[in-house]
Amino acid sequence: MIVQTINLTKRYGKLVALNNLQLQIEDGECFGYIGPNGAGKTTTIKILATLLQPTWGEARVCGHVVGYESRKIRPLIGYVPDFFGAYEDMVVQEYLEFFASAYNIKGQQRTRVVGDVLELTDLTGKRDALVDSLSRGMQQRLSVARVLLHDPKVLLLDEPASGLDPRARIEIRELLKELRNMGKTIIISSHILHELAELCTTVGIIEGGELLLHGPITEIVARVKRGTRVHVRVAEQQDLAALLLERTRGVKSVSPVDSAIVVELDSNTHDLTPLAKLLLDNNFRICELKEEEVNLETAFMRLTKGIVQ
Repeated sequence: MIVQTINLTKRYGKLVALNNLQLQIEDGECFGYIGPNGAGKTTTIKILATLLQPTWGEARVCGHVVGYESRKIRPLIGYVPDFFGAYEDMVVQEYLEFFASAYNIKGQQRTRVVGDVLELTDLTGKRDALVDSLSRGMQQRLSVARVLLHDPKVLLLDEPASGLDPRARIEIRELLKELRNMGKTIIISSHILHELAELCTTVGIIEGGELLLHGPITEIVARVKRGTRVHVRVAEQQDLAALLLERTRGVKSVSPVDSAIVVELDSNTHDLTPLAKLLLDNNFRICELKEEEVNLETAFMRLTKGIVQ
């Protein structure tokens, strides 16, 4: 087990930022950490990065206990905060060489490692550019390049796509996919849920400092799915169509939502063919008839209540 927390709790006076967090992340996982603002995501990541001490409980990284063995943990992790500090009058290559020297990487090895991470993050063409002249997206890639210099086992990424334009988000996502394929264990917090669903193997949903669910995305979606919901639109006389559907066997409820009729079926009804046949036999022209998709965003909205600390 690469990362484990046991009853991990963090208090700031009366404020409970984390409450008995139980988390387990295996080697090579890409773990998506999601929750409203103030849910406890950044607090968790900072504790794992050895930047905060828990009030009580325990956090382990690669078998080492945060607080007692932090010096052993730091060479094994790479922490990317959500905000990149500016480095005036320092070019990209100098910036990376400075951090490489902090990890005691010297001489030709330093030159090779800096070149490798520049190539991996697609920043080779910017090696002589001033760091504070880079776009927000390039600065985020440079921040990832910095934490790769010492080849860490675990990457802790706090909102790496925050404030990025669509192209920069896609570039960061593709970089993280490549790092995942290289076998890195990645813990990433983000509000861009559809991208996490594409990138992550497992997710954890946290709110008010408490972990609500943790596991593979397919399992979480299956647990929050509440039967089959169908969206129906007809060309005219939608009210009559709704009344007809409401009296149909296997239908639990019918409700209008915007320009559609939302039909909730009972747990034993999955075939939509009878609904379509019923409408056609009664001379309704069907514009849309499709099952509502349940995805990570749906699960998040159904599980959370907007609670912040």
